Amino acid sequence: MSQFKRELTIEWGDCDDAGIVFYPNFFYWFDSTFQGLLRSKGLSQREIRSRFKAVTPLVDVGANFRSPVTYDDVVTIEAVVSEWAERRMRISYTVRCGERLVATGFELRAWAEVVGEGRLKGASIPDEFKAFFSEEGVAPQAVSQA
Repeated sequence: MSQFKRELTIEWGDCDDAGIVFYPNFFYWFDSTFQGLLRSKGLSQREIRSRFKAVTPLVDVGANFRSPVTYDDVVTIEAVVSEWAERRMRISYTVRCGERLVATGFELRAWAEVVGEGRLKGASIPDEFKAFFSEEGVAPQAVSQA
């Protein structure tokens, strides 16, 4: 399965009064890392909506916090699509500060077709989308009809 890593420096505003990262920031970082994973595959939420007429809403999230991080720490967040179901995908996250495990987490994202203004309908994840995350990292190209 394909992996994506990003590195970030903890900023002053990421921390709470105790001087450690305020836990909701991890969920923001998970989402941002997922967006980076998509971009690394030549995708984005706009591209998914345009190409597949679908979106990837969150249906469940979770995290286990193992070790605190604070201002000026540099963390690495690794994301991997760890599970495919017919209509959902699970993205697993590992957060480290150097070799130290900081947190693990996940997002469960549904595949939903846009069926009207503000209306979504669950649907099967297309093989074309899954191919972007294959070991080869190559997705089939759309064939244009001229």
